[in-house]
Order: sequence, then structure tokens, then C-alpha cells
Amino acid sequence: MTGSNLASSCLVSRPANATPSWVLGLILGCSAIATANAAPEDVERLGKDLTCVGADKSANADGSIPAFSGKWLGVPPHVDFKGTGNHPIDPYPDEKPLFVITTANLAQYSQYLSDGQKALFKLYPATYKMPVYPSHRDFRFDDGVCNATRENASIARLVDDGEGVVGKTGGTPFPVPRSGLELLKNASAFTLRAWTEEYTSDNAYVLKDGNINWGRVHSRNLAPSLEPGKKGETVGNSAFYLNETLLPQRDKGEINTGTEFWNDKTEPRQAWRYDPGTRRVRQSPGYGFDMSFPGSGGSITVDEVRLFNGSGQRYDWKIVGKREMFIPYNTYRLHAANLKYADLLTPGHFNQDAMRYERHRVWELEGTLKPGYRHLYGKRKLYIDEDTWFPMLADNYDNRGELWRTSMLNFFYAYESQRPQAGVGLYYDLNAGSYLAFNLINEQRSGYQLNKPGFSPRDFGPEAARRFGQ
Repeated sequence: MTGSNLASSCLVSRPANATPSWVLGLILGCSAIATANAAPEDVERLGKDLTCVGADKSANADGSIPAFSGKWLGVPPHVDFKGTGNHPIDPYPDEKPLFVITTANLAQYSQYLSDGQKALFKLYPATYKMPVYPSHRDFRFDDGVCNATRENASIARLVDDGEGVVGKTGGTPFPVPRSGLELLKNASAFTLRAWTEEYTSDNAYVLKDGNINWGRVHSRNLAPSLEPGKKGETVGNSAFYLNETLLPQRDKGEINTGTEFWNDKTEPRQAWRYDPGTRRVRQSPGYGFDMSFPGSGGSITVDEVRLFNGSGQRYDWKIVGKREMFIPYNTYRLHAANLKYADLLTPGHFNQDAMRYERHRVWELEGTLKPGYRHLYGKRKLYIDEDTWFPMLADNYDNRGELWRTSMLNFFYAYESQRPQAGVGLYYDLNAGSYLAFNLINEQRSGYQLNKPGFSPRDFGPEAARRFGQ
């Protein structure tokens, strides 16, 4: 069955008395591609029983997940935040864990954990734990995001076998996703983040014996469509990046830069690399997928930075459903300047005393490698926060179906950008007993610098790499 035929078969009329199970059945049956807009009644739910970007506003049955308050936009009134470039400040500084999950009580909470989380308990039974804090849903998106999302709910659609989206920028394209590809686009190409980022971060590859291979990168990112107050069409460039390697010493001066587009089929990602040894810039054809990410020691692939990025063409994607899970959330303290790397980077796994987990509702998205395609991962699972559309956890399986790597991103709401900010990523290799702590900023003089003006597309690409490299 072709993509267009499959899309047509999914465009069925929704009965007036449709039950939730009927709707979920339609979602799962149409997971390959769907090109229709959201049903009018779903659009009308935005801002009512759903948040403006599509999350369920209500609390869960026992109140452990609170109702969405959205009471804060920007800096909360009790927080003394000095502005961008400073390390994050915890808006809940006095909270203590409600309980701690250990191997002793794991069975009581296992239904709220991913396979990867349970694998870490099995691998490190004496030391791995998860401190669970009160859950909060206190931050909201600005009106511009809400307006663009509402418009997208009526007009956005997938094109080119799900590789592109036609719609408006500045909002979520599919606030009520009906297919795996729609959900994937929400959680990868259309994440609502700062429109400019600049920071220097440390990357620690912690080996099984506790030794650490260090990396350091100066990163600059630009997403013009996310500039506050700006809204446009999904055509042309969507984002730019430029990463300059500072450590290890042997790679110092290497520059990787590239451009992302809204349609991965008609305009695939373009990337270039500056080699300080030859002082030449070369294009990196086909950059992405399961290529090793520069400076990671082969511990992660290019397309698992921020858990998933780039084209999803090699996988069949389906929505498994929605569930409650313990996920990293409001992870301000983890990024504080008073925490030293020596305290955080313990053998086997990251120091769990610095982590904060909360109970939230997530979308579970599964990708299965298509016949005839190759990738290191035969199956992938992403767990996507309903309030932000950011992937929080990922489980990656090898081509024999065995769980190989599990990862998590520590997000926090950045006051200056009024958007979630991707902080430290933790990537565990369950076979090697190693992990990568990615984008550490604790011992850097400056934190993330967000939404600073002055970036332009000419600061990225091959000519920019040449200028930076001289």
C-alpha cells in the first residue's frame, strides 16, 4: 500500500458517539502517515479541557499528577533570576523527595518506568535509585505559541511521505496527533525552544572502570522561526547550528556546522566540517542517522542528540498510547554552579542524588526499522511529555531486538526564553557499562545564553566555519 493510499484509508468520518478506544484504534491503525487536519471538535478543545498545545489539563485519578495551572510565564515572582547566561535557579528550592525508588520497592512502581529505567536498576542494584518529587505543571507558553498552534490544528498536514509539514511556524503542528509521524514531528522538528542558544559545555564519557574521557564544545544555534512574535510558513531553512570543539586537544579547532529544513525529503540536512589540520572545509554528505556524533567516542549517534533529531524515514512510527511515568522534570538543581563534576560523575551511573523525577503523562512512540533500511537501532521508543512535546526518555534496541542503550534528557523551564531548555543528556550503554553525560555546564563560568539577538544565517555554514577556523 502506498503512502497516499494509506493516508486516504485513514481519513474516515468520526462517529458522533466515538469512544476513546475507537479513537485510539484509529490512531494505531493509521500510524504510518495521516494527512488530515484535526477534527473540528478537537480544535475546540484547545484552551478548554486541553492546554493550548494539546495536553490534558486535568489531574490524574489520585492527584499525583496535578491539574495544569500554567500560573507562570517567565520568571516566577519569588525567583531572583539575574538574566540569561546565569545558571538556572530552582523555583522549588525547599522541596524534598516524596519517596525514593530502589530495588527494594521497585515492583511497587515498575508500571511507571521504562524498560531502560528498569534495566539500570538491574545493572546497578546496590546504588541506582530514583528520588521522586512532587509533580508541577506551573509554566505555560506565550499567546503567540497558543495562537499558532490553534491555527495549525486546522491547517497543518504531513507531505512527502511524512517527511515534511505544511503549516505555520511558532507553534505545535499537531496538538492532537493521530499518527506516529505527526507525534514525531511535534517532538523533533517542531520543539518549542529558545530561538538562539550559545554556550560552552563539557561532555564526560564515563567508562566502566570510572575513568573519564573529556570533551568540550562551544555551541551556537539559531531557529529564526522561533523568535518571539514571529510567525511564518514552513518553507526554507528551519534551524542552523555551529559547534566548535575545544577538547579533546587532538580535535581542538574542529568545527561542525549545518542547516536544517522543514522538509527532510525535498531538502535534506546540509552539513560541513572544518578540519584544523588541513584548514579545509568539506561537506559531510548524508550527515545524520547512525553516524557517530563528533566528540562522543562513538557512544551516541547523530540522530539521538536530544533523543531524536532529523529524518524519521528509516522507521515505521506508531503511537503506542499515553501513560503515566516517572521522568526527569524541573531539573534546575542538577545544573547549579555549586555542584562539581567529581560529585556528579560516579562510576556506572550519574549521581542519582542530584536527579529530580516527577510523575507525568507521556506519549509513548515506537519506531521499527523498515525492511531494506539500515541503522544501528532496530527499534526505538520515545517517551514524550504531554505538556511540552519534548522527548524525556528513549530506549534503543539493537537489530536482534535486545535493549542496548537508554537515555534521558534533563529539561527545565528557561525563564528568559519562556520555553523548556534541554540541559544535561544522560546516555547509558547497558552492554558496555558506560555512559555519556552530555552538555554539562556546572563548572562553566556561564550557563546557557538564550534568546540573545545578533545571530544571522551568515554566522553558520561553510563560510562561517572557514572564518571561525582561521
